[in-house]
Amino acid sequence: MALSSRDSSVKRAQRVRTRLRKLANGRPRLSVFRSSKNIYAQVIDDERGVTLAAASSLEGGEKKTKGADKDAAARVGALVAQRAIEKGVKDVVFDRGGYLYHGRVKALADAAREAGLNF
Repeated sequence: MALSSRDSSVKRAQRVRTRLRKLANGRPRLSVFRSSKNIYAQVIDDERGVTLAAASSLEGGEKKTKGADKDAAARVGALVAQRAIEKGVKDVVFDRGGYLYHGRVKALADAAREAGLNF
C-alpha cells in the first residue's frame, strides 16, 4: 500500500528526529517548520519537554514583507538564535523536520549560526 505524501513527510520527520536523539547528548533541538506562507523555529529541550525560545516570520508587524522567502527565514534564524543565547543556550542540534536542507531551511540555519548558535 502506497503512503500519502503527508504520511511520507511524517515518517521522514520521525526518521530525522530519531537520529537527532542519538546525536543530541543533552543539547536542545532547533526545530524548523516551513509552511507555504511562513516559517517558524523553536529551540526545544526534549528532556524537560519545554520550548526555550521561538520565533516566526509572523513577527515584526510589517504587512508588506513576505514571510515565505529566504530573507524572512534569515530574520527568523537570527531572532531565534538571539533569544536562545539570552536564555543561555549556545549549542543545539538542528532538526530540519524532514525538509531538504536547501532554500529557506538553509537560510534560517546559516543566519542562526552567524548569530552565535553552534550546530
